[in-house]
Amino acid sequence: MHANILSGKGSALKGARWNSAGVEMIYTAGNRSLAMAEVAVHFTLATLPSDYVMMSIFIPDNISLLKLNINDLPADWNSFPFPSSTQIIGDEFIINNKYCVLQIPSVVTKDDNNFLINPGHPEFTRIKIMEVEAFPFDKRIFK
Repeated sequence: MHANILSGKGSALKGARWNSAGVEMIYTAGNRSLAMAEVAVHFTLATLPSDYVMMSIFIPDNISLLKLNINDLPADWNSFPFPSSTQIIGDEFIINNKYCVLQIPSVVTKDDNNFLINPGHPEFTRIKIMEVEAFPFDKRIFK
């Protein structure tokens, strides 16, 4: 289990909506409901790991953060499968290393935000894991 560390190694394996393969980035949700919705769109009940956990982290209010709104994003930002245009945005965020956190709108739930964390930024050490707990999903969600 890797629930006791924060790293972008998992997302770097294959890449995802906001990062290309080889680019380390930590994906987080702004609240528990969004975290659950984000997981539900990627797994079925059969593929959901039995040891899945919810990790609560602390991001200081004064950490460097770049906020992107829908108007800042390309027209295809929320397409499925995800477009390379969003990976370019995330890769540039990591490469430029100007901000520690990138706030972006959720594709899954309107008016919620995800927070992408740059584990290579100097301020990253200020982000702390507060709690790791078992997170049993309600099986009705995965019908």
